[in-house]
Amino acid sequence: MNKYAQTASRLLAAAALSLSLPLLAQATMDHSKPGMDPGKMGMTAAPGMTDGEIRKIDKENGKVTIKHGEIKHMDMPPMSMVFNVKDKAMLDKVQVGEKIQFIVIQDAGKMVVTDIKAMK
Repeated sequence: MNKYAQTASRLLAAAALSLSLPLLAQATMDHSKPGMDPGKMGMTAAPGMTDGEIRKIDKENGKVTIKHGEIKHMDMPPMSMVFNVKDKAMLDKVQVGEKIQFIVIQDAGKMVVTDIKAMK
């Protein structure tokens, strides 16, 4: 085999390997774990309401700090964090210290609250 044939053979082998890696990864996945359904990989659950408490409101910048419970559709544990809000007017409906329910989504790399409701 000449030098060019060897190079072509190596390139072909590398291409075949790179194409088979995703199949190998799927075949070796532990399908017994929740959320590991290969048919749903890359998809998140539909956003649902999460319980929280308003810690800080920044109307000027459209941000709110919320101490929240688990955000299940994002697989996020309870914590306090700053979120952007989709519409600054939502911040007029809540106040610091208030218990709330909210929906948050990932939008262009940012966590954005799309709905917020005071709990009665």
